[in-house]
Amino acid sequence: MTASRMIVLALLVLAGAALAADRPPFFPPFGLDLTAHDQSVRPQDDFFQYANGSWIARTVIPADGSYMNVFRDLADRVALDLRALLEAAADSAPVRAVTAEQKVGAMYAAFMDDHRIEALGASPIRAAIDAVRGAPNRASLARIMGRSVFEFGGSVFSVGIDVDLKDATHYVVYLNQGGLGMPDRDYYLTEQFAAQKRAYHRYVSTLLKLIGWPKPQAAADAVIAFETRIAEASWTKIEQRDLVKNYNPVSPTELLTWAPDFPWRDFLAGAKLTDKTRLIVGERSAFPKIASVFAQTPLPALRAWEAFNVADSAAADLSQPFQQARFAFRDQMLSGQPQMMPRWKRALAAVSGGDCIAEPGSCFGTLNWAVGQIYVEHEFTPETKAKIQQLVTNITAAFRGRLQRVEWMGPDTRIEALKKLDTYTVKVGYPDHARDYSAVEIRRDDLIGDVRRAAAADWDFYVNRSAGPVDRTDWSLTPQTVDAYNGIFRDIVFPAAILQPPDFDPAADDAVNYGMIGVVIGHELTHGFDDQGRALDAKGELRDWWAASDAAAFKARAAKLGAQYAAFEPLPGLHINSELTMGENIADLGGLVIALDAYHASLHGETAPTIGGLSGDQRFFLADAQLWRIKMRDDAIRKQTASDPHSFRKFRALGPPPNVDAWYDAFDVKPGDKMYRAPADRVQIW
Repeated sequence: MTASRMIVLALLVLAGAALAADRPPFFPPFGLDLTAHDQSVRPQDDFFQYANGSWIARTVIPADGSYMNVFRDLADRVALDLRALLEAAADSAPVRAVTAEQKVGAMYAAFMDDHRIEALGASPIRAAIDAVRGAPNRASLARIMGRSVFEFGGSVFSVGIDVDLKDATHYVVYLNQGGLGMPDRDYYLTEQFAAQKRAYHRYVSTLLKLIGWPKPQAAADAVIAFETRIAEASWTKIEQRDLVKNYNPVSPTELLTWAPDFPWRDFLAGAKLTDKTRLIVGERSAFPKIASVFAQTPLPALRAWEAFNVADSAAADLSQPFQQARFAFRDQMLSGQPQMMPRWKRALAAVSGGDCIAEPGSCFGTLNWAVGQIYVEHEFTPETKAKIQQLVTNITAAFRGRLQRVEWMGPDTRIEALKKLDTYTVKVGYPDHARDYSAVEIRRDDLIGDVRRAAAADWDFYVNRSAGPVDRTDWSLTPQTVDAYNGIFRDIVFPAAILQPPDFDPAADDAVNYGMIGVVIGHELTHGFDDQGRALDAKGELRDWWAASDAAAFKARAAKLGAQYAAFEPLPGLHINSELTMGENIADLGGLVIALDAYHASLHGETAPTIGGLSGDQRFFLADAQLWRIKMRDDAIRKQTASDPHSFRKFRALGPPPNVDAWYDAFDVKPGDKMYRAPADRVQIW
């Protein structure tokens, strides 16, 4: 940032802070949505319904979505802002764009040119399909699979480049199991997803038919059989959460010995990784099994599988028959979404991407960082920066206080925990350095080519920097993403898009801000100390820094919390998978109690004022419950419960409060009330 821009930013922060006091909050009079309450329900019996029942009753899930919540509402508003920016950029973009803004506009215009896309049909991916069809052996197919990190296609093993978990100063290549076109192995192996598996078969057959593959029905049979065998060999999502078991360093030569039935040299060559001498393998026992499945599957089946993956990964950018088939399975069948998103939203997704952390693959072939650069220049309100940083400081201090006094942790572990907390930093709004797109060719008459070139540039960015030192200023979320995260650098990252009402409102009551964005800050902080994060030390490296007795105490408390969540049913008979969601559940409880401590500290010994007939603590807990409010389609709930490490949001509101003594005081919860939990049954971790 230039010196002049820093001065302007500082002046805007001061001016914004002065104006915030005069601006009404997003939800008047003090930031809570008082119209959301269901007064027919007692807070002691169903706190989620009490806080949100009227909102749930009046809220209609958009036909082009599978849910509605606070984040979706905010994301929809961000999408409208982005639409205006991208349409303006598209109006002035030449056929061959030059500036970053022109390139964003040209790619958006390319997607919106539906007449051209329809006329092209499957021809934009014809060369890729022909390459698969003509692959003479498994080695050539493995090379094509390696290229899937930057080309349309798929692979039975995924590959990525990230910080080395045992040497946080360097990057390393990570290899993991892959090959599944449905959300989880359970979709192939359990009867509850039999309908989805049949629908997937129809989808595979449809895409193969659209690309002119011979005998598409029989080929789809072979594809499903192949993926089912991979599913049988794959680790569960619970097993994948163990960072230690998923850290297995090998050389390429050792990998050839370990899983000899896969052409690793060709695969790594396809991925432009032939110079790498150190690789980290994830699911150790699955690799030789999946390699064996690959070796035993007939070549025609492997070709059909790869051809389908080329079409599947490109379907959103092709003609209507491809888009409709993709929607019918991936959105309608898996998530219950009745209608396809309008074209402008799909164009926005194609250019801007999604949450690359929560939705792997959603940022493939996009210009997401260029869009973020344009977004913050036009939409980011600098006044939020100072207040968010102060909130982070206050909540970090509250967490430090809990670490200092938590009774189950011994002195040696406590020293290490505090050392780790002291390394945390906050990143607000947008990255310090803009991504360079000057060498990426983008044309408004070549959408598939744009996606290919953007994907190649993105992969080259990570490959080219992988030999150098780790960039600690790096971000994993774009500024336009409505989300936050805690990264391996012990960095709490808040993109510009999430720093808006109602998630955060400088004009709102402090109790509400602490109950919403404050809980999110505390949640992200405690991720560094959840059942996964606690395996990493103050350097961000895998090391067991826990005394055995402290680790045992932590695990016992986590198991007790897990038992609470395992009893929750998002749908009748469908229970939360408490092992899959353990880290998020721990972070939700930790975020709530830490943010409450920080709110109390912000009062400086004074009693919080009563506003709207509500005490400060009541406003805080209600804000938290409204943060997690949601209305979701049943199929989407089933998908989330099977594959997502987050609990269904209703239980993110219902799970933590009964473990917090202050909630009982705030709402006069007593024995006999439905949500009452005896003191001995309440869980305190942090």
